[in-house]
Amino acid sequence: MDVFKRNISNIFFIFILSHLIIWTIIPTLTNYNLPLDVIEALAWGNNLDWGFNKHPPASAFFSEIFYQIFGSQDWAYYFLSQIFVCISFIYVFKLANEIFNNLLLSLFSVLLLESIYFYNFTTPEFNVNVCQLPFWSIVVYYSWKIFNNNKINVKDTIILGFFGAVGVLSKYLFIYLLLSVVFLFLYLIFKKIKKFDFKYLISIEVLLVLLVPHLIWLNNNDYITIEYGLKRSGLENSNLFDHIKFPIIFLIKQLVLLIPFFVLISLLIKKIKFKINLKDKKILFLFFINLVPIILILITSIITGSKIRTMWMTPFYLFFGILFIYILKSQIDLKKISTFLYGFIFLFFLSPTLYSYISIKQTDKRTDYPGKEIAIKVQYVWDQQFDNPITVVLGDEWKAGNLSYHLKTRPSWIGLVDQNKIDNLKEHMCIDDVCVGFK
Repeated sequence: MDVFKRNISNIFFIFILSHLIIWTIIPTLTNYNLPLDVIEALAWGNNLDWGFNKHPPASAFFSEIFYQIFGSQDWAYYFLSQIFVCISFIYVFKLANEIFNNLLLSLFSVLLLESIYFYNFTTPEFNVNVCQLPFWSIVVYYSWKIFNNNKINVKDTIILGFFGAVGVLSKYLFIYLLLSVVFLFLYLIFKKIKKFDFKYLISIEVLLVLLVPHLIWLNNNDYITIEYGLKRSGLENSNLFDHIKFPIIFLIKQLVLLIPFFVLISLLIKKIKFKINLKDKKILFLFFINLVPIILILITSIITGSKIRTMWMTPFYLFFGILFIYILKSQIDLKKISTFLYGFIFLFFLSPTLYSYISIKQTDKRTDYPGKEIAIKVQYVWDQQFDNPITVVLGDEWKAGNLSYHLKTRPSWIGLVDQNKIDNLKEHMCIDDVCVGFK
């Protein structure tokens, strides 16, 4: 048995390491420039604040840490993204092992995630969606530890509150998970134990304390990030028909993107036969953390008529493998493991192959932008006119952000081109819709 456990653990380690290496190397070799969201995060990180015009600060913070370590090495930011993905996989595996007490089923639960393109094809771009992943998985894991224990561990509640706050500082949609966890504990308190313990409030207190600086920033900046999110959802222009259209489109898209997942899990089972016991503590927990967040976001679309963008759902399916393996565990046919592994290997290598093909074949993507060459030209023109170094750059996050990233002096991005900002510069030079200067 110990040998079996060790072998499964080794397979899981090999899987994590392979995913990390492949999805770091492939975009490094096939992309000419970093993706848009990475450049934006680096631009924000160069002038760190408690929030930015589009998002809260976590993605910029982690990008800036890596810049201070690695500088303008593109591979480092693909590596950063995969670290976040792999940490989330590790916590999925940890939770699965507590749910099943079976390393093989736990391994299946994680391997199934490679069939969902949120966890492979889209991961080279370190953005707010990827940034949520480890914190989403950690919050779920510690929610289970609290939910499953008869006695509340204060350490677990503090960890839950801390990483819940970091999750919200990654992206506001993290609140859907937190609401689901709150509903779970309310159910536990009022339906099961019928006793309230004030230790449950520790998580909320820690979370709110950590969010205070961002909330102050948000108030001082006219809730600009919330306004951006509303614009992205199309809420300002919604009509009555949108309350029906967008929820239906949302559901169809979710079903389509999960097709590979259902195909892969079908390779492991004899026949589809659900056995669901709603009194089962484990199934109850898995329903709350898997389905309730999706139901809440669907209700949001129905009530507001807002458009739910597909990429926003990136962290929502992290524990789908555990949910479906748990429901179908009695139907799993161990004789079909080899068939399942063939299917997994096919999908595991299909995603990087398709990514490489698209990256090389299409030449008009953001990742084909000649950011380094443009920076060299700007530096040359600047050096012909001025002796001081470039210390600031103005413009949109993409063009100005690329200059900030590629120029050796790494000038601070201070926002869009604005005459008042230009007037405060001792020296400046503008090319098209981007300005650089010495402050």
